[in-house]
Amino acid sequence: MDTPRLHPDTIEAVRDRVDIVDVVSQYVVLKKQGKDFVGLCPFHEDKSPSFSVSPGKQFYYCFSCGAGGNAFKFLMELNKRSFADVVLDLAQRYQVPVTTLEPAKRQELQRQLTLREQLYEILALTARFYEHALHQSDGAEALAYLREKRDLQDATIQKFQLGFSPGGWQTLYDYLVEQKNYPVELIEKAGLIVPRKKGEGYYDRFRERLMIPIRDAQSRVIGFGGRSLGDEKPKYLNSPDTELFDKGKTLYGLDLARAAIAKQDRAIVVEGYFDVIALHAAGIENAVAALGTAINAAQVRQVLRYTESKQVLLNFDADAAGVKAAQRAIGEVEEMAYRGDVQLRVLNIPDGKDPDEFLRHHSPADYRDLVNDAPLWIDWQIHNLIRGKDLRQADQFQQTTQSVVKLLSDIANADTRTHYVRYCAEIFSNGDSRLVPLLAENLITQVRRQRRATSSDAPPSRTLPSATPSGSSLEQAEAALLRVFLHHPTSREEIRQVLEDRDLQFSYSHHRALWRQMQHLLTPTADHPTPPADLVGLLRNQFADSGLTNPHLQALLHLGEKTKRDIIRAPLIIRAAAACMEKNLCEKRYRHFLNLWEKTDCAADSEQFAYYQSQIYAEKRRIEALDKERQVTFEDLAALPWVGEQYDSLDR
Repeated sequence: MDTPRLHPDTIEAVRDRVDIVDVVSQYVVLKKQGKDFVGLCPFHEDKSPSFSVSPGKQFYYCFSCGAGGNAFKFLMELNKRSFADVVLDLAQRYQVPVTTLEPAKRQELQRQLTLREQLYEILALTARFYEHALHQSDGAEALAYLREKRDLQDATIQKFQLGFSPGGWQTLYDYLVEQKNYPVELIEKAGLIVPRKKGEGYYDRFRERLMIPIRDAQSRVIGFGGRSLGDEKPKYLNSPDTELFDKGKTLYGLDLARAAIAKQDRAIVVEGYFDVIALHAAGIENAVAALGTAINAAQVRQVLRYTESKQVLLNFDADAAGVKAAQRAIGEVEEMAYRGDVQLRVLNIPDGKDPDEFLRHHSPADYRDLVNDAPLWIDWQIHNLIRGKDLRQADQFQQTTQSVVKLLSDIANADTRTHYVRYCAEIFSNGDSRLVPLLAENLITQVRRQRRATSSDAPPSRTLPSATPSGSSLEQAEAALLRVFLHHPTSREEIRQVLEDRDLQFSYSHHRALWRQMQHLLTPTADHPTPPADLVGLLRNQFADSGLTNPHLQALLHLGEKTKRDIIRAPLIIRAAAACMEKNLCEKRYRHFLNLWEKTDCAADSEQFAYYQSQIYAEKRRIEALDKERQVTFEDLAALPWVGEQYDSLDR
């Protein structure tokens, strides 16, 4: 069926309901930056966050490539889909009723939309069927397993909707088809039955298994995990990928963990269903699990939506398989971790225990202590590279050093690299402090060589023209903004909005004084209900009467040849000036956090140390993004056709 034309009321209802941060964060790791969110642009090869999302305006914009728009355009551009298809998907996601302009197509459209709703209905009914079966005679063994071997209370069993799939080839089939009259095709689409090889009917996918419903973030059942109670293989059997269920994009327990992740500002990722269940039963409710595979970047981005500081802890088994799983998981999100998009930590419980087993013999407080002491992923990687190596042997020392150099050379932040170089040098010194400076110098040399070799393979970046004016860039930026406000009345509201959105204030006292005076003059009063038509003339008279001789303010009241052109290009001047002012704020915050970081003892207060480090990274990335914004603005100025050759004469 061709995509129907949607009724304007439907489009407006979806537009009102949609949250652009919610939509974009499925594809981009976003971090709070003032009132907005920032991240790497998905539309080009972005090295530092130049992509901004404004929840207030429901708008996104990339200061590097210029991509921008609302949630509709974001999904259209990213997924190469039509406007109507995007609106239909969002309508279903946000549960907005859909009507079309073509009555003849409404029935077919409703059929398409209700397919997913019918699948949700069948899966919810199946979950209740399995729950009921758990408490019947056939489910006695499964219920005893949960209560006795897993030590679960009935409240926890009910909370996770645990159930049992009875034996027999068509028990569920008969219930859904014969008793509930659901079409066989829909039950197959839900992943609950399997066609026989010879094409003669169907059989139940899950038989005589402990059933674990898998729910989406809205707590709707989308699939199942079935655990065998005997020697049947596989031990765990998951639903196949369906219209609703994608194993690689789903996290078990996320619907129950979202609030706790946000409250505790940290997500714990474990390996199995029962690790999640045991942790939640112990009151540690910020835990989720991947479904039988190493967690991937898409799944990490899901949990990052709920933790402001982007803290994720991987808790895998401490045996060889668990370490390997942790390495695979780190490999999936390594690039994000190097950029600082995620504060990644790794916990291996002592004695090779998983969280479920650990909590049977220890208190929840003991587990929380392990979580709080878990090392950052780089520290964990370093210790794994060194574990079992005899650094007194030349070949093992060289091999370990090369591995460490490769690890450290990928760290983008120079301060962080320096910290870990010193840290590794102390480890390699075997307690001989006299060797530390020499080893550190050697590591620094190798890391630099490795970084040069890596960067030489990358394509050269295009050099942008400098957007930094001569003299004090901040003072000139503030002056430019005030000049546009004075001489271009139609831009005044835009300037006010920019200052409010970016939470900016004028740094220079004479600029602050002028700004306050202008706002006072433009505010309606009983004596002057309308703003003055000639603000500049009024200020000139006031300055003359008061004998004001400040040359900076006097200059703002008059336009020269160059400043007249600035007024013509007001929107771009506003953008560049605001970026310069915000950059100055970010640089102050950067120096503040850097000072605190340098004064913090990493060994004594690793959490605070990591927090300051993350803030330093965030401010540095924002500074880089603002530099790009200013540079691109200058390119835009050069490209303006209505400025033409006049721009070439400007002193850039």
